[in-house]
Amino acid sequence: MAKHQLSKSTFMYGVQCPLRLYLHKFRPELKNPVDEDQEAIFATGTNVGLLAQSVFPGGVDVTPPDAYSYPISATKTLEAIKQGVKIIYEATFYYDDIMCAVDILVNKKGKWYAYEVKSVNNVKPQHKMDAALQYYVLKNAGIKVEDFFIMHFNKEYVKRGEIEVDKLFTSTSVLKDILEFQEFIQTKSSELKKLLLSKKEPKIEPGDHCSKPYECDFTNHCWKNVVEEKIDYGKKAIDKKAIKEFVDSLEYPLYYFDFETVGYAVPVYDESRPYQAVPFQYSLHIQRSKNSDLEHLYFLGDGINDPREALINELISHVNDKGTILVWFKPFESGKLKDLARDYPKYEEKLYRILDRIIDLMEPFKRNHYYDPRFEGSASIKKVMPVLIPELSYGDLEIQEGMAASTAYANIKEQPKDEQMKIRQALLDYCHLDTLAMVKILEKLIKL
Repeated sequence: MAKHQLSKSTFMYGVQCPLRLYLHKFRPELKNPVDEDQEAIFATGTNVGLLAQSVFPGGVDVTPPDAYSYPISATKTLEAIKQGVKIIYEATFYYDDIMCAVDILVNKKGKWYAYEVKSVNNVKPQHKMDAALQYYVLKNAGIKVEDFFIMHFNKEYVKRGEIEVDKLFTSTSVLKDILEFQEFIQTKSSELKKLLLSKKEPKIEPGDHCSKPYECDFTNHCWKNVVEEKIDYGKKAIDKKAIKEFVDSLEYPLYYFDFETVGYAVPVYDESRPYQAVPFQYSLHIQRSKNSDLEHLYFLGDGINDPREALINELISHVNDKGTILVWFKPFESGKLKDLARDYPKYEEKLYRILDRIIDLMEPFKRNHYYDPRFEGSASIKKVMPVLIPELSYGDLEIQEGMAASTAYANIKEQPKDEQMKIRQALLDYCHLDTLAMVKILEKLIKL
């Protein structure tokens, strides 16, 4: 069987941007470096696919040993079908120089049903498109598919004890949508194959398509010669009256508070859900009165046990019953506290008392009461802090943003003890800076 021109993934590259497909095929050395966070996401997807197979146990696995052996998988697939095998994992088919592998192909009472596994909580438009390509190949290869499903996480599933795989996953039929895409699939696949045969690089300017539906892995190359337009965001503006009203609304003691969270695709802890953002750490700077010294308290889980109940107890003891709790972007911290109250109802009353005291320090910036063109139109603390507090910087830290913190914590138990200590310190340093920055930013507002 000849080497294919298009696969499901390369077809989707071409749908997003023909230049991405061209570079993937002919200039792979120009790819962006793959960071550890992205590799962790890829690994998660692979593990989820294996887990999903247990919903349909006893199948024949024709997964190739490497990316060059799909013709072998296709031969094994056809042999399995001839032998009357009812469940095939990674069933592989070719048609018109296009190859696709279906995660799970099931025969029920003589009819074929296809299941494509996605490690997400709901079906997205791009999932329907790549399923449409698979249906196109299977149909033309002689496999009549009765229905086609995207198999994804049930976002309502709550882990209690061992994972119940049949409840963890749910399947959504996309047959109606993919039938409507069949003419597009035929036309687009023909266009993309002609592009590959020509080996001529398409001329496409960078734009929004570079990150939709996925971040392209050639952005460093495509954007390197693009001169960014210098947008005039206007002049600096400060509404001292509005800022004074904000400052006057605060009640001492002041608590500057920030969560870090980790989200596991497959729930790890009881009373948690797929991809639930589980708080594992917080930083808390405290100012008891206007002239008191700054205090710092924190919590950091061990990376092995469920951190939430210990975190709740520490937090309740740290914030007492009065004073303003300042956060940056209230919906996030409030949402996590509500999740904790839902999952640990015996603490619900105390957690909601904490919720009632939260004020968003982002508000004066989000409402442009303090506006500086150097914020570049954003009220993110990563934009505001360098302008107002240039002496503080995330650049010197081992961990510099939230995704890296989540990945480090998720992997900490796999590391040797000395490395665990380094990771813990890096996590503490990062979260500490988030709340210290809030302290310094409020000091600037008070001085106004």
